[in-house]
Formats: sequence, structure tokens, C-alpha cells
Amino acid sequence: MNLLFVCSRNQWRSPTAEAIFEGSQQYHAKSAGTSPSARIKITEKLMLWADLIFVMEKKHKQQLREKFEFVANEKQIIVLDIPDEYQYMDEELIESIKIAVAPYLEN
Repeated sequence: MNLLFVCSRNQWRSPTAEAIFEGSQQYHAKSAGTSPSARIKITEKLMLWADLIFVMEKKHKQQLREKFEFVANEKQIIVLDIPDEYQYMDEELIESIKIAVAPYLEN
């Protein structure tokens, strides 16, 4: 299953989420940002690749719906409600991500 994690600048939250799933046999994860200054910018190709799209805040979901209307309408976009107040691989951030995504990944 392909998981896409989206935040604003693709510096802390979404790369942390991607790293959590690195090496997983069951999931393939990528991350991107919605900001023009993002390390990796969200693209339609990335959205098409994803089976599930997780965004950190409601504004990210809205931005995806505005920029990629047709693709976004066909995809499940889940808001994790994780604020931009963590550094990369912060223990609390890792735990928050794991708890937030678990209900969508459990069989």
C-alpha cells in the first residue's frame, strides 16, 4: 500500500512520517509539501501514486483540493490534525503520527 504524507514545507512532519515506514514490507511511504518553498513539492503524479493521502492539517487538504481538484476528489485524504510544532523525528511527533494513522492501516 502506498502512503503519501503531506505538510507545508516537507521538512519535519511529513518526512518523519515517511521515515516511520521506511523498510516496511507492507507500506511504501513518500512525503511532500504544499508550500512553494517545500523540500519536495506535492505533484499530481505523487497523488496518483498514493493509495492513502495523510495531511497534517485541514488547510493542506483544502490546498490539495484546490490545486488538484480531479485527483483529490478520487482519493481518500485524511487529516491527522498534527500542528507544526515539532522537529524532525521528535519522539512526540513519531508517537502522534503512529496513533493517528493506525485506524486507517489496521486490517
